[in-house]
Amino acid sequence: MNGLKTALLMTLLTILFLFIGKMIGGQNGMIIALIIALGMNFFSYWFSDKIVLSMYGAKEVTEAEAPNLYNIVRRVATRAGIPMPKVYIMQNPTPNAFATGRNPEHAAVAVTTGILQLLDSEELEGVIAHEIAHISNRDILIGTIAATFAAAIMFLADMARWAMIFGGSRHDDEEGGNPFSAVAAIVAMIIAPLAATLIQMAISRSREYLADETGAKYCGKPLALASALKKIAYGNEMMPMDAKPATAHMFIMSPLSGSSILHLFSTHPPIEKRIERLQAMAAGRL
Repeated sequence: MNGLKTALLMTLLTILFLFIGKMIGGQNGMIIALIIALGMNFFSYWFSDKIVLSMYGAKEVTEAEAPNLYNIVRRVATRAGIPMPKVYIMQNPTPNAFATGRNPEHAAVAVTTGILQLLDSEELEGVIAHEIAHISNRDILIGTIAATFAAAIMFLADMARWAMIFGGSRHDDEEGGNPFSAVAAIVAMIIAPLAATLIQMAISRSREYLADETGAKYCGKPLALASALKKIAYGNEMMPMDAKPATAHMFIMSPLSGSSILHLFSTHPPIEKRIERLQAMAAGRL
């Protein structure tokens, strides 16, 4: 169901890009915006693992250094049918974790020291299974594609705004202008970036639900993951992480969830709904 929802949202984002592109950028503007957005997000996609791991001071560990964690990652990766990801630990008391890497062959799982201290082995396995699910579901790629279209739409809106500032008034004076098309362009410039952002966030939330569901199947213990999420939510509330907004979507729980961000603009679903779905899954109702 969440896979279908993602496909529908991606289709909607593509249609929005094509419609807005044709309206306010024309074919040439649309191509330029897409090329710029592709260039920016290709770099992010290719080097995101190194950038994010370095940003949070994550250090790679060996099996000898973290045997329990390493064995859990290997066990879940085997069940998921993917190569063994690299394992990293962040020296941070806030309980959290994330996965990164452009594909299953170049993947990494990172956890904080806080989550290692807080969770028992079954709960930790649930968290690792969630992160492995992101890798096997290729969520980094899907997120990059969504970000590319959203960025292209924002570029188009900026292009139209600058065109109106520097050329719109003169063109209207010379040609008589078209009030309706001018109003439509203004509305598009305002609404399109907002709509693109909302769709991008909805895609992110659908992938979190899917990672919960897939991860619960990998570890075979939906209630262990539900228990872990409850503990992580409490830990994040008591001891918030100093995280960058641009990377918040990567964590199993948004480090920004304690702020007053509206649900529609959140990268993660409400924790209560995630726990309810896992409980329903354990009871065979999902």
